[in-house]
Amino acid sequence: MPRVTALSKYQRLESQGIWRETPDAQRRDVIVSFGEASLVLSDSRSESALTHWSLPALIRMNPGEMPALFTPGPDAVETLELDDKDMIGAIETVRGVIDSHRPRPGRLRHVLIAGTLLAAVLLAVFWLPGALIRHTAQMVPASKRHQIGEMALADLTRVTGPRCNGHPGTEALARLTDRLFPEGGVQIVVVPGGPARATHLPGGIIVLRRDLIEDFDGPDVAAGYILAERARAAEADALLGLLHWAGLGATVRLLTTGQMAPGALHGYGEALLRTARHAPPPPEGALIARFRAEGLPTTPYAKALEAATPPVPRTAAEATRLIAADPFAKGQPPPALISDDSWVGLQGICDE
Repeated sequence: MPRVTALSKYQRLESQGIWRETPDAQRRDVIVSFGEASLVLSDSRSESALTHWSLPALIRMNPGEMPALFTPGPDAVETLELDDKDMIGAIETVRGVIDSHRPRPGRLRHVLIAGTLLAAVLLAVFWLPGALIRHTAQMVPASKRHQIGEMALADLTRVTGPRCNGHPGTEALARLTDRLFPEGGVQIVVVPGGPARATHLPGGIIVLRRDLIEDFDGPDVAAGYILAERARAAEADALLGLLHWAGLGATVRLLTTGQMAPGALHGYGEALLRTARHAPPPPEGALIARFRAEGLPTTPYAKALEAATPPVPRTAAEATRLIAADPFAKGQPPPALISDDSWVGLQGICDE
């Protein structure tokens, strides 16, 4: 036990002291020595024990002053006066050791409170932002998603140039959109440039770079990129990525007011285009199913992936598998997505 260890070096220590049993009693010379977790006061003449004081309960009444004045407890009337520095130091040392091993009822409570606070901080830092963003994304209606997508598009076009609106290209683009998505909910936008051939935004907005239309003989390549972006959008909510980028403040404002903070998406378009160049391919099974459902061959899209600049090894491997899985590789080709006249008109969408 710590008590025995602490006492062992003082077992033979004795000193003279002056004891007073009550404030009105006569002062008596006593011999002070250590007992088993107690201070023993004995008569200096007869050496018979007068009293035992518990060391853990001992109180020094005049800390730092000499001679030292002790009492056996907070309500006690006895006092002991000591001027032996070795005895005083021994008493203080043993009391300190005993006090350090004394159970402290509040310590566990403090530890639990500190642990709870720490858990709350960790929860707020690492879990709450993600949970709040997910909850906000779930609460945003379709109309607001499209509005946020338009805000993101406005920032994106600072990098790509303004969206192409040449006629009759816009009418042809509307026909292609209706052909691929007769149920609605999708808007296809063509832009002049940018580092990525295609990307998508919240609200069903799909952005294509003009070369997907101008550099090919038919709409199959552009349609392939459109279906690939829809497949990516089905895998991960674009609004989640946007809100993570915008930050917790913008997310809270959207949740509480229904509005994005002015300037919250500044720079988002550029960041999105950088990441879109290296976006993972959509699940091939789901993508091939989309091509088959729309009557679209996979080979034109796959060959465009192979020819993409700069080349990406994974796209080459992806292209090989898509060509092998082309549902229209043999037999009759599927009907054209749009007429030749519409395709010619679409190729001029960025001319004005």
